[in-house]
Amino acid sequence: MKYLLIAIVAALLFIPFLGAVHLFDWDEINFAEAAREMIVSHHFSQVQIDFRPFWEKPPLFIWMQAGSMMLFGVNDFAARFPNAIMGIATLVTLFTIGKKLADDRLGFWWALVYAGSWLPHFYFKSGIIDPTFNFFIFLAIYFAYRIGYHHKPARMAIFSGLFLGLAVLTKGPVAILVALLTLLVYWIWNKGKISIRFAHLGLIALFASITTLLWFGYEIIAHGWWFVNEFVAYQIRLLTTEDAGHGGPFFYHWVVLLIGCFPASTFLFTYLRKRKKTIYTTSAATEIKDFKVWMWVMFWVALILFSIVKTKIVHYSSLCYFPLSFLAAWQVYKLAEGKLQLRGWNIALLLFVGIVLGLAIALLPLVGIYKDLLIPYVDKFAAGNLQAAVSWSPAEMAYGISYIILVVISGSLLMRRKVTNGLLCLFISSIIVIQVSVLHFVPKIEAYSQRAAIDYFISLQGKDVYVKALGYHSYAQHYYTREQPHSNKNYYNENWLLNGQIDKPAYFICRVTDSEPYRHHPNLEVIGEKNGFVFLKRK
Repeated sequence: MKYLLIAIVAALLFIPFLGAVHLFDWDEINFAEAAREMIVSHHFSQVQIDFRPFWEKPPLFIWMQAGSMMLFGVNDFAARFPNAIMGIATLVTLFTIGKKLADDRLGFWWALVYAGSWLPHFYFKSGIIDPTFNFFIFLAIYFAYRIGYHHKPARMAIFSGLFLGLAVLTKGPVAILVALLTLLVYWIWNKGKISIRFAHLGLIALFASITTLLWFGYEIIAHGWWFVNEFVAYQIRLLTTEDAGHGGPFFYHWVVLLIGCFPASTFLFTYLRKRKKTIYTTSAATEIKDFKVWMWVMFWVALILFSIVKTKIVHYSSLCYFPLSFLAAWQVYKLAEGKLQLRGWNIALLLFVGIVLGLAIALLPLVGIYKDLLIPYVDKFAAGNLQAAVSWSPAEMAYGISYIILVVISGSLLMRRKVTNGLLCLFISSIIVIQVSVLHFVPKIEAYSQRAAIDYFISLQGKDVYVKALGYHSYAQHYYTREQPHSNKNYYNENWLLNGQIDKPAYFICRVTDSEPYRHHPNLEVIGEKNGFVFLKRK
């Protein structure tokens, strides 16, 4: 009954209104378009974009999206639905593992801490790969940990290998890198003491290989090595170079986790205190201690690895969400049980980050209302974005102010030693404000950033035309025009589209900052301009 209740609550949190806002360019539209093209082309073995091989990602998540689109139709809800299901599975899994480690209360707190933190919750409402990948790699590491405590360790090794293989099929060889580094660092930390034997490693490797070969093996047999070679080469390039201009400082992900995983992230700082040496006398206590070590190792491996990686994108550090949420939940559990007390500076940090988030939400409507004051200080494209007709009211500041009040109430309750009430207030209020933000603010942000372009593409749906983005990279023109394969392969040649003897109408889009050469192009005419985007057509 408890599992069913958690699943129902998770479904209510993650499924409604999934299609309330358009998919965001790049990643969401990228994966959704790949799934749509699988359905159109009936070519399910290779990922495609623009009906050409796309070797940046393996196919498992794309298959999940394609299956969802077959069920619900090709739409934004269907593209995000697989991650909503993964959200339900995640909260049920966290409750199950927490219960096994300690009791129902730890399971409940872990599920609540995860659902009540900003980015971990928000990503289950998205159409990106990472929530699914993170779930699989976490289970691979969890079952590796269980090898030392289960009466059938070989079975745990098999499960670990299966989930590791699924992680590889979801996002690529980075799963193997994370798993190996986690195992190596754990082995070093424990001074060579580890319950995983070579036979267990063999089973993990065997079943991971069997799982991944279901795709890699078939692909090599059916089409040769070239696709796999390109796929592996891209993965290496992604780790060693800045991709698509997504660079950043070493501590980029540290800040992302502190702010984005609030409130959970602030409870990690409760570990910064002088510790009494504890002697663990029961097997259950030993298991919990060991699991904490695994989670700390996984957390630091993921954080440092993606801090070193040149490409800096917010969701790269999302692999930290599972260990971070457990480590926070363990402290929350001990606080609620009266086995730990928060220090004043712990509460001060919690209040500071919560108030900063609340202020950001409260000030957002003012940015929309007084956007004209910002326009002189931004480039032409951003200025055009801000011209979007989005309705704002000062009353909307109440959402952010309410969150600040609830965070302050939570802090006050914690200071007065009403710990359980304070913790429930903190995490439940975050869940409520996350829902409000997704439903109320995200559509308005999308209206500024891309809606003019999306509406332009939707207006061309069902028309036998060429559509091309000029001067910037986008997947939206393929997905929102519901593009079909073009028989004339000259379509892939931009110069031919602009200057050649085209065989059907060609439409173009560019950003206002890149528009001058195209405005004066002899073969193009401007047919519209809106919110920083310029729409053109071949004469």
